[in-house]
Amino acid sequence: MKIGICDTTFARYDMASAAINEIKQHVANNKIIRRTVPGVKDLPVACKKLIEEEGCEVVMALGMPGPEVMDKTCAHEASTGLIQAQLMTNTHILEVFVHEDEGVDEKDLKFLADNRAREHAQNLVKMFFKKGALEKEAGMGMREGHPDKGPL
Repeated sequence: MKIGICDTTFARYDMASAAINEIKQHVANNKIIRRTVPGVKDLPVACKKLIEEEGCEVVMALGMPGPEVMDKTCAHEASTGLIQAQLMTNTHILEVFVHEDEGVDEKDLKFLADNRAREHAQNLVKMFFKKGALEKEAGMGMREGHPDKGPL
């Protein structure tokens, strides 16, 4: 299987390496293709190219938008583009964004970025290599990067 990983230079943490490391810990013998772009608005076309030109069967889009209103607007636009790319290619693109203002300090932000990237990578593994695993977690209030909320 070909797995695409796309990240940005704007991010303050290398979430792509964390995701790749996590995938390799759970499954072997897959080709992982990584592309890095400047910012989150560049992710949709890069992910689409990974699917259409590189033959990736799933892609992770990792980004770290800043805390300003403009950054949040850009993140929303990027997210919309990622959804469009998924619909155009009929391929999953797992969006993994960590906003800079999510962490209480830089140490917490680093932990959050690493944890969210790894937990989304685990979701990718469950979706494509462990059929039925996500169904067992349905309704369990799972959160990526933060503590789980638990079921009602």
